[in-house]
Amino acid sequence: MPRMTAMNAAVKILENEGVRHIFGIPGAGILPFYQALKDQGTINHLLCRHEEGAIHMADGYARAIGTVGVCTATSGPGASNFVTGLYTAQVDSIPVLAITGQNVKAQLGREAFQAVDIAAIVKPVTKKAYCVQEPAMVPWAFREAFRIMKEGRPGPVLIDLPLDVQKGEIEYDPETDPQLPIFRTPPDRKQVEKALDMLLAAEKPLMLLGGGVILADACEDFVKIAEILQIPVVSSYMGKGGIPWNHPLMAGQVGIQCNSRSGNQTFLESSLVLAVGARFNDRHTGAINVYKGNRKFIHVDVDPGQLGKNIMPDLGICADAKLTLQALLEEIKRRSVKAAPANREIAELRTKMERKTDYDDIPIKPQRVFREINEFFDDETVFVTCIGLNQIWSAQLQTISKPRHYLDCGGAGPLGWDLPAAIGAKVARPDKAVVQVVGDYGFQFCMEELPVAVMYKVPFVCIVLNNGYLGLIRQAEKFNYDMNFGVQLWYDGMTESASLDTPPGMTPADPEGGVDVAVSAKVRFEPENQGRGFDFVKFADACGAKGERVTDPNEIKAALRRAVDSGVPYVIDIIIERETDASMGVAIDAIKEFE
Repeated sequence: MPRMTAMNAAVKILENEGVRHIFGIPGAGILPFYQALKDQGTINHLLCRHEEGAIHMADGYARAIGTVGVCTATSGPGASNFVTGLYTAQVDSIPVLAITGQNVKAQLGREAFQAVDIAAIVKPVTKKAYCVQEPAMVPWAFREAFRIMKEGRPGPVLIDLPLDVQKGEIEYDPETDPQLPIFRTPPDRKQVEKALDMLLAAEKPLMLLGGGVILADACEDFVKIAEILQIPVVSSYMGKGGIPWNHPLMAGQVGIQCNSRSGNQTFLESSLVLAVGARFNDRHTGAINVYKGNRKFIHVDVDPGQLGKNIMPDLGICADAKLTLQALLEEIKRRSVKAAPANREIAELRTKMERKTDYDDIPIKPQRVFREINEFFDDETVFVTCIGLNQIWSAQLQTISKPRHYLDCGGAGPLGWDLPAAIGAKVARPDKAVVQVVGDYGFQFCMEELPVAVMYKVPFVCIVLNNGYLGLIRQAEKFNYDMNFGVQLWYDGMTESASLDTPPGMTPADPEGGVDVAVSAKVRFEPENQGRGFDFVKFADACGAKGERVTDPNEIKAALRRAVDSGVPYVIDIIIERETDASMGVAIDAIKEFE
């Protein structure tokens, strides 16, 4: 039996499991693992600038090609910086393996330097978290981690490795250590038969494509069923791209924010919903009584914890989405169900209810930006976006035709996710153009990762919608709290008419330049004043990337062309109208529309 360090065995397993890239930051607590990584030289390592950036890169990598993303960090604060990324991966069902270093076993529980019980900390936001106590257990922990991440509902796993465990030698033979089998839960035949009975009997059936359909690589099967039965299709936000946006049966998206008008209307008119791989979360359903209505639900999900959590289904099927859809297709064939007459109403409704995007205003209306994006980029482009008005406009206005070509963090919504995720996606798909759509505030959360893209020659386009606001919070304050406070980002170029209030307990500003004073909610920034806060173009240049600012809608397309042709990370800072609101509401029948 060959003898080697536990970390050499771990790296061999990673290679055998198909890992080709690792995103991480070396530190004293993880160096034995890095030594094995260096010695074997089979896996590419990208040095990140922050552990949160590293795990979001691994996340974007996993989403882009449907594989496991891997990230590494040292002990203590390095490991704890993974928490947000693990939470994000957990709620969106993304298989991410986080490998962390740890102090030696003898120092655990003694408040030693950079020794924290990370396995206990992340337990609620992972499928499993290990602190491996014996070197000989390392191979089994790594093999089991891959099975757990992939089996059933996908999700993240953390493996914490004390230093002395990393350094330990074990007997390990890669030739006799195969990958563990992945069990896929099949549906019960009687449930499949009943599901088809309900679909055929329904007056106005509807199919809801959730993110789980994309994760299960089951989009083709889903669309085939819709086409045979000529059932209208809507998607959740996480299901965007699972069916081409212009498919004759695609009505749009359902939600109180990330919606389309035709999607919500079609859903409200339905009598039966076949929902596959959907969580029925609050941003999708809104007011649950309106969403539920009098319609019936068939809910297919591999996670039994999802059935009945938010919507009590009339028929719940706990099974793999792809196996269930394939079984439904077989049942349709067995019964010789004839193809239904073509449904031409859905495409007409979708076109009729499209939101306006053909604005020529200056400052640029955000809707115009997405019109230019849709016209310039082809169906092969991979888009990445994150929380904010930028995400809501993107969801409502972008046209996506393929699964895994629209990457978004729908459940956790951590600002900053999208820039590192875009880097990870481009590393995974070097053959694709990758485009990030971000707000000016969200950009500043993980902007330290831009040099990583420059360093490793990972070109992507970053489109910044710059309105000088925490836009989504500004809108929430405006309509829910009647205020505009603490959301201003532009801090240069205030007009003389701006009101500076001195909060209680603070000293008024010294005209000679002494004491700073807080800027109240009454500060106003005039549209014609071009004073700005953060300079995204200079930042891009400082990182070794390129960038430019756009203020005229007619210049957007040329800027996109220069960005794509540059072959480097390219930031386009688009100055948009400051207080454009995004259409949303508290219920899917009460969406307030804005132009």
